[in-house]
Amino acid sequence: METNSERSRLVATGGGHRVTPAELFFDLVFVYAITQVTALIAADPSWLRLLGGMVVMALLWWCWCCFAWLGNVVRADSGAMLTVLVSVMAVVLIVSLTLPEVYDDGPGGLPAPLVFVLCYGAVRVLHLVTYWLADPTDQALHRVLRRVALLSVAPPFALLLVGAAFTGMAQILIWLAAVAIDYLGVFLTGKSGWRVASPGHFAERHGLIVIIALGESIVALGVGVSGFPLGTPVVAAATLGLLVSAGLWRLYFRQLAETTEQRLSALTGDDRTRLARDAYTFLHLPLVAGVVITALGMKTALHQVADTGHYDLAEPLHGVVAWALPGGVGVFLLASAALLFRTANHRSPVLLVGAAVCLAAGPAVALVPSLVALALLAVLVTALVLVQDTMAQPRATEMAAPSDEIS
Repeated sequence: METNSERSRLVATGGGHRVTPAELFFDLVFVYAITQVTALIAADPSWLRLLGGMVVMALLWWCWCCFAWLGNVVRADSGAMLTVLVSVMAVVLIVSLTLPEVYDDGPGGLPAPLVFVLCYGAVRVLHLVTYWLADPTDQALHRVLRRVALLSVAPPFALLLVGAAFTGMAQILIWLAAVAIDYLGVFLTGKSGWRVASPGHFAERHGLIVIIALGESIVALGVGVSGFPLGTPVVAAATLGLLVSAGLWRLYFRQLAETTEQRLSALTGDDRTRLARDAYTFLHLPLVAGVVITALGMKTALHQVADTGHYDLAEPLHGVVAWALPGGVGVFLLASAALLFRTANHRSPVLLVGAAVCLAAGPAVALVPSLVALALLAVLVTALVLVQDTMAQPRATEMAAPSDEIS
């Protein structure tokens, strides 16, 4: 029979550790959080709100990454760690509930911006404390945890508190400064001390969060047409949106994920830590953000196609949403190119050209019907993925085992 001390202790992982059901359960709350980010931007589709949405996305990403790293060295399905995960889930759920009013707090109830900041701070503190208790004898880890607390947690948290007292552009810019300090602090302190015990687990965790983001893009298609009659244009638009998501899925899981995991497995010590930090913690954020931005464009495009009472089929997308539809794909492609370069020292002209075209296509999208814009994007993504796949075949061996100079 398991004793109370055994149920309460933190259990270390091994090199062959894989994702546990507890971690899959933990990710469910982030499904809702990412959906709320898309809804936050869609409620006021402006460039300022898009920036604010990405600031919130970056903070949520940090909450998730903290426990992706922790779950790689401590089993998430052990008694104590499971208790921590459920506690964090409760806090992140509260964070998600604040998002509709995080930049525009309504009358009555608790102050949403302040609740958001306090909950974010609680997640970061829980992470640091649990990491400390995970190995009380690891002095190198304790040194880096102290540096993170002093450089990457305390100053940004103070800025977030200050920003919560403001509204509009001032709030967003103060919070953006907090995010910049946080990420810079982790970059400077994250070169050693951390451990990646199981590369397979680490890669799988990040693949799952990409799946969650892609799932949000599909949910956005359904939300966009909710409550409207199902017509041929709606079916066509939904199919085209799915093709875009499928293309991004294929690009990541068939051309990026395996190469990155193989390279991570080939490294050891601080070299593995640096690659994990750069390729996963930093470069997977724009991958996920790109999908979220694209979901915003697809949701609005589907809404315009379905809402025949207010929009004609010839109606184009406007403003920031016109850029978001191809622009999110452009962000995803640019992050993919950076990931290939960081992991395999491989430059991909196809991804870079595709990213440039998508990022610059906003003005053109504003001139054509939304259904046509969605069709052109689906064709572009499909063609780009096929070309990239063809060009990647001769380099597969080279990319799987890059030179020893890369770390």
